[in-house]
Amino acid sequence: MTQLLQAGDPSPSLILNPEGTCPILLACEHAGQGIPKALGDLGLSREQLDMHIGWDIGAAALTRLLSERLNATAILQHYSRLVIDCNRPPEAPDSVPEVSDKVTIPANVDADNKQARVDEIFTPYQGQVSRLLDSGRYKAALSIHSFTPVMQGVPRPWDIGFLFGTHEDTSRRLAAFLEKAYPWMTIGFNEPYQVSGLSDWFVPRHGEARGLPHALIEVRNDHISDKDGQEKWADILAASFRHFLEEVPA
Repeated sequence: MTQLLQAGDPSPSLILNPEGTCPILLACEHAGQGIPKALGDLGLSREQLDMHIGWDIGAAALTRLLSERLNATAILQHYSRLVIDCNRPPEAPDSVPEVSDKVTIPANVDADNKQARVDEIFTPYQGQVSRLLDSGRYKAALSIHSFTPVMQGVPRPWDIGFLFGTHEDTSRRLAAFLEKAYPWMTIGFNEPYQVSGLSDWFVPRHGEARGLPHALIEVRNDHISDKDGQEKWADILAASFRHFLEEVPA
């Protein structure tokens, strides 16, 4: 099998503030827009790659701000979710999507390098997350995502969603603070997506498997598409995270 990543291609993951003292690990699986040189532009225009199909708009910037506000370690995944989705099991049909929100991804149709994408991007990234979580430094792990306000013509009314599987306590605690502090906010639970072991990775493989408090947090991307919105939502979420830490056992 030919190696996918070449000299000059970045590492799959970037760790921010590795010595951070906050006992929450932040993760952002859909942070990046990177594409390995060998894959060119995936057959897409710059406009298409900048859409929500290519990355979680605003999520990386929000994660960076949260890392700064909380003095928290964060891990960001560099490559576009269209290269490989690092919040999907490799065997999931949309791990390397051939179509995303009605847009065909030419380089993914009958691609013969899917295993290389798993071996060189997905597996190293997940290994870094596991290494951090297995260090024993963290009381909780939170994954930061964003979602588009409309998907395939269907409006999504939530400002923020908390996603969970078998463990909902962390999501409920975080949301309870927001409901009280920001009564204008529309909060969804397992919206706009639902979590399962067949379609997701962070929640079942990193949170549930370790019995570690966790949540996957989805912020509507029109709220965090610019600096002002990112700063606002970083303040909102940082307050919720701090309150959560006051409630969890040492």
